[in-house]
Amino acid sequence: MKKGSGETRLVKQMLMSGFVFPMLFITPFIASCQAINNPFTSGSSTIAPEREMMSTPLSYTLSPEDGIDKDFLSPTPDPAHIAYPELSAPSQHTVLPGETLETIAKLYGLNSAWISEFNHLEDTNQISAGSVIEIPAPMLGPNFKVIPNSELVYGPASINFDTRAFIKSRGGYLANYGQEVEGKYLNSAEIINLVSQRYSVNPRLLIALIQYQSGWLDNAVPFSREYPLGYEKWWSEGLYNQLLWGANELNRGYYLWRAGNVSTWTLSDNSMVMIEPTINAGTAGVQNFFAKTCGEEEWYVSVSQEGFFKTYFDLYGYPFEFAKEPLLPVFLDQPVIQLPFSGGESWAFTGGPHGGWDTGSPWSALDFAPPGKPRGCSPSDAWVVAVADGIIVYAEGGIVLLDLDGDGYQQTGWTVFYMHIENRDRIAIGTQVKAGDRIGHPSCEGGVATAAHVHLARKYNGEWIPAEGENPFVLDGWKLFGNDIQYGGYLQRYDGKVNAWAGYSDFNQIQR
Repeated sequence: MKKGSGETRLVKQMLMSGFVFPMLFITPFIASCQAINNPFTSGSSTIAPEREMMSTPLSYTLSPEDGIDKDFLSPTPDPAHIAYPELSAPSQHTVLPGETLETIAKLYGLNSAWISEFNHLEDTNQISAGSVIEIPAPMLGPNFKVIPNSELVYGPASINFDTRAFIKSRGGYLANYGQEVEGKYLNSAEIINLVSQRYSVNPRLLIALIQYQSGWLDNAVPFSREYPLGYEKWWSEGLYNQLLWGANELNRGYYLWRAGNVSTWTLSDNSMVMIEPTINAGTAGVQNFFAKTCGEEEWYVSVSQEGFFKTYFDLYGYPFEFAKEPLLPVFLDQPVIQLPFSGGESWAFTGGPHGGWDTGSPWSALDFAPPGKPRGCSPSDAWVVAVADGIIVYAEGGIVLLDLDGDGYQQTGWTVFYMHIENRDRIAIGTQVKAGDRIGHPSCEGGVATAAHVHLARKYNGEWIPAEGENPFVLDGWKLFGNDIQYGGYLQRYDGKVNAWAGYSDFNQIQR
């Protein structure tokens, strides 16, 4: 089917309006982006059960007659984001002297590769002053909500989910999978849980994406053994690397939409889609994930009720029955917390707002380096301390999680995330602490670091909380102010101001 053809646009318009396709019409489209042309998706005994069921009625097409309250059919309320005019036809642009394809693309908020492909430009140098090029008009994405926000984050909805038991119960390729991760052999459940905890992404979602993209959960012979999430890059082979990539992209879509900092998705075939302004952040995370693996036609199917939603429904039931909303209360205040070191010490404020974990999370973290001259990653005898009363719910791989509400779950309430805590003398899981109690030593363990320090971030109900904004970091009265520069900004209190700087200097020293 030719991109941009009338038939393709009819398919999209039907999907966007919630139209349920006749079975013969939808069958060719119901497959993961990776498996869309795979022989296993038609006529093979290894087809995943949800694909085999396509000959039966679509029982998940909900209506009040199905016993679901009508108000439940419009789940996850989310204030409408920026509304965009519907664009139905391309426009023309006359190239001005000095313009390049890149500058023209930026002018229209598009990517140059899509404009180039749309105009069949084999050489981008073909454009010259006075020439006319067609500017493609992005279609509007669907308003169908795939999952609630609480199904994306590692929050309250994930507490009772037993990853290993669920995988074992399905008996597919995933149940017997394992690989070496950071020097240790881990089974599939351990890998999924590790990624879930680090990225704060729901393991239930990760498993459903694995099933939709490769059939690892239910099939002894999956669609792909190398790329279970369908992202085919040489460095991304194996379950662990695929999940690192996938969890990061889910977070990227979720938090960009949360912050109102994205209006379009660029798909794997370089085409672009305007994001429908009424979707929720959980759906935005899923849409962004599939944007990285799907071309235009496959993307519209994957994010519709006929795509990934169906796999999710077949595995767990209606996703909005798991909803815990709102994840963030309207009036959310950070509890009183202190700086992560003892009184009388002077540490360096080496990093302002930056990613809590990887590039897809919001700028939710701050960095502090121990006293003395910089010594690279050499061991430090300085102590990182608890910033508040609580219980240690995780301590492994350089990470320590402090649960402030004391219920023993990292998925609920306020949690403080420490990274780069050395294995030596590191506090044990289950330890009850008071503010100021020792946690461990700053180091380079966990994540990426070039010098010993502590990386500090906050989560509430599993959602990363930006270091600045509505709920800024306040530590011992020092309030964080950003400057829109990653690792920049400053901490200010009644008695002074401390600037973030990647090193040791007089102006980045801070005391309790």
